[in-house]
Amino acid sequence: MRKISELHLENLLFTMDEDGIAVVTLNRPAKRNALDAATIDELIELFSTLPRAGARACVLRAEGPHFCAGLDLVEHWQADRSAGDFMHVCLRWHEAFNKMEYGGVPIIAALKGAVVGGGLELASAAHIRVMDQGTYFGLPEGQRGLFTGGGATIRVADLIGKARMIDMMLSGRLYRGQEAVDVGLAQYRVDDSEAKAFEIARAAAQNPPLSNFAICSAISHMQNMSALDAAYAESVVAGVVNTQEAARARLEAFARGTAARIRPDADPAARDGDGDGGSAPRA
Repeated sequence: MRKISELHLENLLFTMDEDGIAVVTLNRPAKRNALDAATIDELIELFSTLPRAGARACVLRAEGPHFCAGLDLVEHWQADRSAGDFMHVCLRWHEAFNKMEYGGVPIIAALKGAVVGGGLELASAAHIRVMDQGTYFGLPEGQRGLFTGGGATIRVADLIGKARMIDMMLSGRLYRGQEAVDVGLAQYRVDDSEAKAFEIARAAAQNPPLSNFAICSAISHMQNMSALDAAYAESVVAGVVNTQEAARARLEAFARGTAARIRPDADPAARDGDGDGGSAPRA
């Protein structure tokens, strides 16, 4: 597999700082960052490589006033694709977004302006979504004579529920402001979505990479399993993660009472008590 430095990116920009914070930027502002086939190919290449490139967290952002207006409809119209051709286009979208969701690197999407259609499918593949005050969400496929093909029936329906998703597609309803947070389209609503996304990314990057991998991969896998299979898989993952070498110093600090409290009114200098930082059974 090629290194990130060897990738030829035209529609995406990529940087990574010394702390392992990667930044992936959608770079088609004249098209409101609409996703054409070439951009999807670049997303697949980049997010296939990112977990082995030393990235500890990733901020997904966009150039221009809009995050992403979805499928490049002009390209789709000009290509005059057959049903089989478009099926394979959709499978590439699924491959790209699966690489994001299951790759194990925390992805925080900094949202602004339009997050519609395939742009919402892209955003829903991130692990955390931060919207600014001008962000709006839509699924206008019904009005375009289309149907979602990049995972909205999986991820968006999981975020907001089947009924709300159907309403968005049938009626063209847009969500914005606090209502968008309340229904689950974003976890944060702030004035500066990029600043907040970087804050979250830097916090996540402090976690052991194996813990982040489990959080950003295993949970999604377990949601696809029966309850019985998920319980077994969770036990196996916990067995690996909860005994990792990187956790030993943190566990020792907790045992000695020097770890920071995990409480809303915590005094960072206060000594920790029993049982406010873990979920494993106690003997």
